[in-house]
Formats: sequence, C-alpha cells, structure tokens
Amino acid sequence: MYMKVKRLIDIIFSLAGLIVLSPIFLLLMISIKVDSRGPVFFKQSRIGINKTDFNILKFRTMKIDTPRDTPTHLLVNPEQYITKVGKFLRKSSLDELPQIWNILIGNMSIIGPRPALWNQYDLISERDKYGANNTPPGLTGLAQIKGRDELPIEIKAKLDGEYVKNISLWMDIKCFFGTIVSVLKSEGVIEGGTGEVRKEEKERVMSK
Repeated sequence: MYMKVKRLIDIIFSLAGLIVLSPIFLLLMISIKVDSRGPVFFKQSRIGINKTDFNILKFRTMKIDTPRDTPTHLLVNPEQYITKVGKFLRKSSLDELPQIWNILIGNMSIIGPRPALWNQYDLISERDKYGANNTPPGLTGLAQIKGRDELPIEIKAKLDGEYVKNISLWMDIKCFFGTIVSVLKSEGVIEGGTGEVRKEEKERVMSK
C-alpha cells in the first residue's frame, strides 16, 4: 500500500521541484556552458528496479574526455577531469538535481538505494543478498546519510537492505532530512577513493 502512496509523493514533489527550481536550473546550465566545452547534461546507464537499465540524468561536472562508465573513485587523479563549476556542483550535490526528471517519469524515487552503474557488479551482487535491487532506486537513501562515498561496498549494500526491509513513510522522512544535513555539512564526499570508515563503525553496522 505504501508503495502506491510513495509513488504519488514522488510525482507531486518532483513536479513541484522542477517548477520551483527552474531558475536555479537555468543559472547552473549557463554556468556549465560558460565554464567548459560539452553538453550541459550528462547521461549514464544505471541499474533500476529489478536490475533493468535506465539513463540517469546529471549536470555535467567533468570534461568531455573523461573515461565513460568509470566510477570517479576508480579514476587516476580524478581532479584532473573535474571542471571548476563541476567541483562546486559535486561538493554541493547540485549535479544530482536533473534526476528530479528521472523521478517524475518513474525511473527513480526520491528515497531509495542509489542506482549502481551497470558495471558495478560487486555492488549489484551484494545488494541481491538483501533484495535491494528489487525496489526503485533513489535520489538519496539510508546509505547516503550513513557515510556515502566513505562506505565499503558490503556496508553500503547492507544499509540499502535495511532501508528496503523497513521501508515506510517515517524511514523516507528520516532519509530526506538526514540528506539535507549531510549535504549542508558536505559529509561523505570523496574524490579518487572509496574512503574508509572506522573499524568500530564497520563492525557495528555489519553486526546488525
């Protein structure tokens, strides 16, 4: 029952978001175009519900000669590829705003496991253990407020599974406001590495 309500919430909020944020969209589009060569938007194949493919939308933050379909943390010296405007967009997470369109058309939800790249086989496989590939991916989720890029894959997948197991309006509200706090603090954003969590934190999460 809640999944139908969740979809209705997604439609209402994504439509409102596109309208209200349109001036910001325009400003960012102009900034990206002035800053570097290439398109304003970046499309990338991601894994959606039941492991179906869809094209995620982002504001372009990297130069056009950046290797495609390679997670940023696997690039050698990723800073060389990130544009000046892109650095700000990634730190503030504003590069994710175009995914509001993905939410509106049903590829994604506001809250859910972040969609994996098609070639992130280890993450996809780990999520299978928890049924986390069988729910709509989200703009943000439980893993994003618990460490984001700092989390090892096994912990990230476990948190995604915890979200799916406890999916509810309260869980979505918790993730939504937790994301706002994380973005304001720029928590968990790492370029060029998957990051490390403290040993005791890893053991605590894995023991749940």
